[in-house]
Amino acid sequence: MPEYIQVVTTVESPDDARRLAVALVQQRLAACVQVVGPIRSTYWWKGQIQTAEEWQCLIKTRRDLFVRLEAAIRAVHPYEVPEILATPVVAGHQPYLDWIEKETQPKE
Repeated sequence: MPEYIQVVTTVESPDDARRLAVALVQQRLAACVQVVGPIRSTYWWKGQIQTAEEWQCLIKTRRDLFVRLEAAIRAVHPYEVPEILATPVVAGHQPYLDWIEKETQPKE
């Protein structure tokens, strides 16, 4: 049985989020990218506390695609050090998992 993950990243604008979502889905690296936002992030950056408005992208995919997915995110991501975190899906609605599997297969 394939393993599934949800990958999260944040970007600085809704346009960046749309661009990233379309790129990942078009490349079949993600079955779905949900964009949530705006959110407010507070973090350390270069020795100072920063606060920024961001949009969070929740990416549904297969674990075996992570390396390619990470490279694709980095290729279009505007940040110097983007958040790219994968969380394993430990359980899920089987028809939804089947859909992720189907939509992340290369099309002929």
